[in-house]
Amino acid sequence: MTQIDKSKPVMVTGANGYVASWLVKRLLDEGITVHAAVRNPNNEEKIGHLKEAAANTTGEIKFFKADLLTEGAYKEAMEGCELVYHTASPFTTEVKDPQKELIEPAEKGTANVLNTAKETPSVKRVVVTSSCAAIYTDAIDSVNAPNGQLTEDIWNTTASLDYQPYSYSKTLAEKKAWEIADSQSQWDLVTINPSLVLGPALNPKNTTSESVNIMKMLGGGDMKMGAPKMGLGLVDVRDVAEAHFKAGFTPSAKGRYITSAHNTNFLEMGTILLPKYGKQFPLPKKPLPKWLLMLVGPLTNKLFTRQFIRNNVNIPWKADNSKIKDELGISFKPMKETLEDSFQVLIDEKILKAS
Repeated sequence: MTQIDKSKPVMVTGANGYVASWLVKRLLDEGITVHAAVRNPNNEEKIGHLKEAAANTTGEIKFFKADLLTEGAYKEAMEGCELVYHTASPFTTEVKDPQKELIEPAEKGTANVLNTAKETPSVKRVVVTSSCAAIYTDAIDSVNAPNGQLTEDIWNTTASLDYQPYSYSKTLAEKKAWEIADSQSQWDLVTINPSLVLGPALNPKNTTSESVNIMKMLGGGDMKMGAPKMGLGLVDVRDVAEAHFKAGFTPSAKGRYITSAHNTNFLEMGTILLPKYGKQFPLPKKPLPKWLLMLVGPLTNKLFTRQFIRNNVNIPWKADNSKIKDELGISFKPMKETLEDSFQVLIDEKILKAS
C-alpha cells in the first residue's frame, strides 16, 4: 500500500505529450504542483496549453528542461516528488533506423528516469506509460492467447527489430522498467498499457501522435474505397489520463493495467462517424477485401506488408479490461464520443477540410 501526499510535487516526463497533457491538467485540477519535464521549456507553442491549463486551477506548474537520453537529466525535476509519471516515449511507425529512433530512446529513456528514481529518496511510486504493444504485436496474437483474449499476464513475443519495431521497443522498455523496479525496494512500479489512444488533443496543432494520422486517414479520403476490418483496441485519451491519475493515487494499485475500452476495427470506426460527418467527408462505407489489400497494400504503405495484413485484417482483437475497472474503478467513454470528439478537433483546427 503506497500512500501519496498530494501536497508534494508530482513529476511528469514528456509533460507536453498527447496523454501527458491531459494528465497534467488532471493533476492541476486537483490542486497539485506539477514538475513538468520537457525538451524545451521556452517553446511556447509546445507548452502554452499547459500554462493555460494551470491558470484556471489551484495547482501550480514548474517547467524543467530534460532530455530522455541525457543521464541524470531528470534529477532536478524529481527532487521532493513522491510520485513520478514517465510518459515520454516516441510513438511513430515511420522510421529509417528503428534501433536508433525507437529502441534506444524507449529503453535508455526508461532506464534513465527509473535509475534517477532509485537515487531520489523522496520517490515512493513510479507510473510508467507502457502500451498494449508490450502485450501483443498483431490481432492474431489475441486470437492465439488463452481464452482468445489478451490479459496483463501476457508479454509480446512476436515483435522484433525487423517486424513491428515499435511494439518491440515498448516491450523492451517495459521489461527494463520491471527489471529496475525489482532491483530496489524504495518505490513500487505501476504500468498503464493503453491500446490505440484517440480523443481530442489539448494541443492539436503540435500533436505528433500517430492517433492524429489515423483520423486523417479515415476522414481524408485514404479509405474512401473501403476500410480494412483490422482488429484493434481503442481508448479515449481522457480515460487514459484518468487511469494514470488513479494508478498514482490508489494505494493498492499494482502491476500492469490494460487500458482499452473497446475491441473494434477501422471499418467500424468509420461507420460510427458516418451519421454525423458522412455528407462532408469521404469516410469508408464498406470493407476492403483482404485479397485486394494483399495485392496493393505493400505498394501503398510500408507498414502493410503481407505478413501484417495476414495477421490483422479480418482478425478480431480482444483484450480483458476487467482489472482496471475492478481495481482502479475506471469507466470508459463510449466509442462514438471518443471518435466524434477526435474528428471534430481536426475539423476545428482545419487539419481536415470538408469536401
